[in-house]
Amino acid sequence: MAITAKAKELKAAGHDVIGLGAGEPDFNTPQHILEASVKAMNEGQTKYTPAGGLMPLKDAIIEKFNRDQSLTYKPSEVIVCSGAKHALYTLFQVILDEGDEVIIPTPYWVSYPEQVKLAEGTPVYVEGSENNEFKITPAQLESVITNKTKAVILNSPSNPTGMIYTREELEAIGEVCLKHNVLIVSDEIYEKLVYDGAEHVSIAELSPALKEQTIIINGVSKSHSMTGWRIGYAAGNETIIKAMTNLASHSTSNPTSIAQYATIAAYNGTQEPVEMMRKAFEERLNVMHKQLNDIPGFSCLKPQGAFYLFPNAIEAARLTGFETVDAWVEAILEEEKVALVPGSGFGSPENVRLSYATSLELLEKAVARIASFMARHMK
Repeated sequence: MAITAKAKELKAAGHDVIGLGAGEPDFNTPQHILEASVKAMNEGQTKYTPAGGLMPLKDAIIEKFNRDQSLTYKPSEVIVCSGAKHALYTLFQVILDEGDEVIIPTPYWVSYPEQVKLAEGTPVYVEGSENNEFKITPAQLESVITNKTKAVILNSPSNPTGMIYTREELEAIGEVCLKHNVLIVSDEIYEKLVYDGAEHVSIAELSPALKEQTIIINGVSKSHSMTGWRIGYAAGNETIIKAMTNLASHSTSNPTSIAQYATIAAYNGTQEPVEMMRKAFEERLNVMHKQLNDIPGFSCLKPQGAFYLFPNAIEAARLTGFETVDAWVEAILEEEKVALVPGSGFGSPENVRLSYATSLELLEKAVARIASFMARHMK
């Protein structure tokens, strides 16, 4: 967000800035969803709703779980929140006491550790090494579990890396969690954005025991290009969901009524726009991945999901006289007017995150500018 703010500042001053920092699709919300929101407003659906969400929306979410993953939930096992971020925040507030530990694989989405700390919990980091596609192993997980461990966060597909855990990898991690009674927080917000034949698997669908041990976090922000509508949800253990609903009733009261009706249309209506966006992202990924790897000093694994590339750029930084990727990113923004996000914010200081949620034309122009910067500064 800091990089995006700086980019906007430069843009406001008249500079031609290409922003590759924002984590949101560049498409508008699909038309049938927009129409559903207008209909809801015209019909007067502008009042308070139940704190945990409208029952028709819970029904649509339950049907989506059944349709996509053959998972069965009751309405009392689902809470609708003001975005997936709010669902995560509320979850940590109700499950964590002071000193409770949450295992967070690195690289991580920037808000995970802060939300744990806000709930007086303690983040415990486990490195998902680049050699293992930024994923952690069952042995790594088991090695950091203590009597204070409350939960582990899994984010697949991942922000910032775009990597996906396979069914076999999830089964092995699930065994460790069941053995030690560790709650699994499965952030699946990017589940619909998978490429090149990759498969998204929810750890909750692997067995009834793992379903009981898992809280799924999801929403429509990424899949349906509804980032501004702020609708996310959590599904899982009834006692936890009830506690989350009680907290929400005293904090946000309820998610926005109109956005909830829009989300009903998102899940119950055509899914063609979701596939259209997925295909566009896949095309951009395949072009951008090759072009980035052609730049001196870049080493980029090919992600399988989300809409980010997460190349190792430490060599690129050093080749151009910078000791850190952070300083290199700042120079790229100042000189070439390309806004990237340094990996340090995600717990991975040698990497940099590029979002390809913008047009192919702008993406190719951004890569050309980065290559120009490298050619000009290389020692």
